[in-house]
Amino acid sequence: MIELTQLSGKTFWINPHMIEYIEKTPDTTLAMLGGKRHVVLESVEEVIARIVEYRRRIGAFKNEE
Repeated sequence: MIELTQLSGKTFWINPHMIEYIEKTPDTTLAMLGGKRHVVLESVEEVIARIVEYRRRIGAFKNEE
């Protein structure tokens, strides 16, 4: 799970494997596989960095090298 911040300032955690795509409209919006959308304070680059770090922690890249 990665930690993100709603526009209200509330912190929440999300499973990055459930993210279908990320938009910058200009707010960062995560479109989930189930159809739900989350608008977050973090930039697209920060969300991607957190996803990469999460995948490193769980060893996801070992199967992709």
